[in-house]
Parts: sequence; structure tokens; C-alpha cells
Amino acid sequence: PLLCSLASSTLVLLSNAANIANIMNLVTYLRGTMHMGVAEASTTASNFFAALQMFSIPAAFLADSYIKRFYTVLIFGPIEILGYILLAVQAHVPSLHPPPCSPTGPQTCETVRGSNLSLLLLGLYLIPIGDGAARACLPALGGDQFDTADPVEQRQETSFFNWYTFAVSSGGFVGLVLVVWVENRRGWDIGFTVCALCVLLGMLIWMAGFPFYRNQLPGGSAITRILQVLVVAFKKRNVQLPDNASELKQLNQDDHNVLEELQRTDGFRCLEKSAVETGETGPWSLCTVTQVEETKIVLRMVPIFLSSVLGYIPVPLILNFTVQQGNTMDTKLGSVHISPATLFVIPTVFQMVILILYDRFIVPFLRRITGYVGGVTHLQRIGIGFLSATVATGVAALVEAKRKRVAEDKGLMEATTGIPMSVFWLTVQFFLLGVVDVTSFVGLLEFFYSEASTGMKSVGSSIFYCILGVSAWLGSLLIQVANRVTRRADGTGGWLDGTNLNMGKLDNFYWLLAVLELVALFVYTFFARRYVYRNEQRVVDVDTKVPTEGATFGD
Repeated sequence: PLLCSLASSTLVLLSNAANIANIMNLVTYLRGTMHMGVAEASTTASNFFAALQMFSIPAAFLADSYIKRFYTVLIFGPIEILGYILLAVQAHVPSLHPPPCSPTGPQTCETVRGSNLSLLLLGLYLIPIGDGAARACLPALGGDQFDTADPVEQRQETSFFNWYTFAVSSGGFVGLVLVVWVENRRGWDIGFTVCALCVLLGMLIWMAGFPFYRNQLPGGSAITRILQVLVVAFKKRNVQLPDNASELKQLNQDDHNVLEELQRTDGFRCLEKSAVETGETGPWSLCTVTQVEETKIVLRMVPIFLSSVLGYIPVPLILNFTVQQGNTMDTKLGSVHISPATLFVIPTVFQMVILILYDRFIVPFLRRITGYVGGVTHLQRIGIGFLSATVATGVAALVEAKRKRVAEDKGLMEATTGIPMSVFWLTVQFFLLGVVDVTSFVGLLEFFYSEASTGMKSVGSSIFYCILGVSAWLGSLLIQVANRVTRRADGTGGWLDGTNLNMGKLDNFYWLLAVLELVALFVYTFFARRYVYRNEQRVVDVDTKVPTEGATFGD
């Protein structure tokens, strides 16, 4: 199991070396080579980030319902490579760029448009097709290698998600040090080519482990099963529930495709009407208790999903705007110029170090105190991350206010670069976002995977990435709404209008994000404290192989 999970983590590392580098550095390409404005570049970069997450949903549906997780990644992975090849071709051919800027200043630059814009977007959105399949399937495929009823493998599974995140961070480190340097110093065409080669190498290493994987067979469409429960429950809304739950429709020997039999739980009793036998048969007339419970699992996770979406909205926005802030500041470290995107190496290194310490030392220590296999519950870990995100937005607002003050004092409000303020002022907000990844990233990924039923493990993993994607799209919408609301009657003066950050109100926008994040934290805490885990989080007893009693968020 460990070797198979290592092969999956290798693909994660190499693909993230390409993708994290471009998530962080894409705005530099869009504003420099493609001449986009502040809002347009941030929106395009945020949409790219969102698409990377959102394609995990259809990929997870295919993996859980019709084809194995391994084959899903194998089919869609090459499409990601094709996307990077298209971007490399466009970056290499000058005729596929917008015209050069006029000597009078960047305000007269013509942005990319027409067929060139279409080619850019095609390349960008082919990448998420392949990467989304990997994001959906690799955590579930790695988790499938462990038997949680075995005390040793239960601990190994918990470690796997920490090491999976470590692979993500390691990939980010490689990307931010190597790929960003290549893109900025050797050219974007070479940089995108290196990204394609990274993904190709990762695919080849991952494919080598095929004979050893424990592959979970597809169990049919979980989405269809849930829809059947909702439809049949509505059709039978006037049916009386029996006093004895054993009278509800149970699984029988003909249900060969069912991967896990679920026992009845309290709550959402209206859905149980779909399992009442009234003489009608067929999947759209009668459901099993297992189907009903699978639907209940999803509905119970909805409040956590929605509150987490709100909690993650500031993260991609701060990342994109911080890089743009850095481009206006003093990027020297001695005689070396530091790319603003490379600053994320600081929290990335922190993530890697703290994940090792957390998994090897902190978790065993907390496990002895709390009895939880992960040291703390998943939802407690997530809450710590959202608190850190709240602080990060406030810090970002203060740093931006200081940057503008320096620009005004030095008479550089019209300048787009060269503000005499060190780019390392941005490291604090980057560091706090690193804490978010160490806590909320791992917690959400493991929460949705562990709480999902056996037939929905890929969907469970993809729900986490869906949170990131929806948050990024809502962030893009927030940019547009904030700009529209703050514009003057003559159509100018929006907080994020134009190409010059000094003329905007990015600090005000950061304060808006801070308020939103604080509200999200309170909403998340309200729902998390009331959530009851389906899967026990306490350590399995070595002798009986039975977990002790579970707990809610506050225990």
C-alpha cells in the first residue's frame, strides 16, 4: 500500500510543480505578454484556478460510476499535457501575441483578443481536464490501498493524507523555484514546455505502479442513486412510515453492485419514505435503506460544504493580488531579483516542515491525549485554517495601505514598478496562507473522503476541490461586483479598475474580504459544532479492531 500511495504522490508532486507555479505566476504572463488589466488578469487567473478544481466533479463521477480511478487518470492526463503544449506554442510565436505596447506607456497597450484570446483560453482550460481527473482520483486511489479496520493501516491512511499534502507542497516548491524562474528568465515558451514534461514524467512513474494497485470496482452512479431517493421520496410524500425500521426495503442477494451496506440512522426521516414497500418495484419506485443513508450522508455534509466555500473565497484572490503587488515593489535580495510568485516558497517550505513535524510528532502526542487517530478531528483542523485566513486578509490590507503610502510619499503614484518598499513585506500574508493549507487543505480533503460512502470516495475527494473552484469563481464575481458598486457616474474610479494598482483601492477590497472571512468563520463554526461524524475518528482498538465512540466538532 505504501509503495502504491508513493507512486500516486509522485504524480501529484510533478503535476503540482507545473500547476501551482502557473496559479501563482499566471497573472504575470497575462499582464505582461498578453497586456491584460488588473481586474481582467485577476479574473482570468481565478477562473483558471477554479477550473482546475471543478473538473474533478465529472471526473469523479466517471471514476465511481463507470470506469476505475486508474483508467480515469490515464484517459484524461494526456489532455493536460496538450494544454501546456498549446500555451508553449502561443508563447513562442510572436504573431499569436497582442501588438507591442506603444512607447507612451502601458496604458496604451492593446490587450489580447480575437483568435489569440481563444487560443489562450483553450490552452488554459485543457489543463484542468487532465488535472481535475488526477485531483479527484488520486486521493481516493491512495486511500483505497489501506484497510481502516486494521489498526496499523488505519494510522497509515491518516499519514497518507498528510504525505499527499506534503507532495502537493513539494510540487509547489519545485514549481516556484524552478518553473517560475524558467518562465521569467528563459521565456514562457520554455516554461510551459517544462510544465508539459513534468506532467508526462509524473504519468510515466505513476503508470509503473499499475500491477500493484488495489482498484475499487465502479459501483454505479451515486448521483443517480441519490436522485432516485429524492424523486421516490417526493412521490411517496403522503405514505405513512412504518413503526419498525426493519420493514423498510433492505439489500438482497441480487444487489451485487453495492460496495457497502449502510445501516439506518436518525434524521431526514422524510427520505425513508422512498424505502417503504407499496407494491411498486423498480429503481424509480422503491429504494433501499442503503440508498437512503447514502443520500443522508451527502445532505449532512452540505452545510460544511457551503460554509467552507465562503471560507476559501479570499485565498485565491490574495494569492493573485499579492503577486501583482509584488511586481510594483523592490524585488531585490542583495544583487538578485526575486520574482513575487517565488515568495510563496516561504509558506511552502513551512508547510513541508510542519507537515513532517505534525505527522511524526504532534499527531502521536495528541492521539494519546484525545484518542483521535488524527490527533484532532477533521473539522477542528479546518476551523484553525479559516481563522488563519481571517488574519491573512487583515494583514494584506495593512501591507497594501503601507505600499500605497510609500508610493504617494515618493511621488510614484503614476509608476507601475520601482516602489522603494521591499517585496518581503508580503511574506507575512503568504505565511498565513501556508497555515491555511497545512490545516484546512488536509482537513477538508480527509473529511470529505472519510465521510463519503465506499461508492462515492472519488466524489468525496472532488467535493473538496469543488469548494476551491466555487470559491475562486465567487471571488471573480466579487471583483466584478465590487468594481461596479464603487465606480463613479462617469464609469471610472472602481476599486480595482485600470492597470495601475496605485490608483485603485485594493486595501479596501482586502478589508471587504476580511469581513467576509470573519462571517464565514462564524457560520462554519456554527455548523461544524453540530455535525456528527459517520466514520469514527477514534483509534481502532488493537485487540477488537473496533473504534471507540465518535465525537462532534467541539469534543
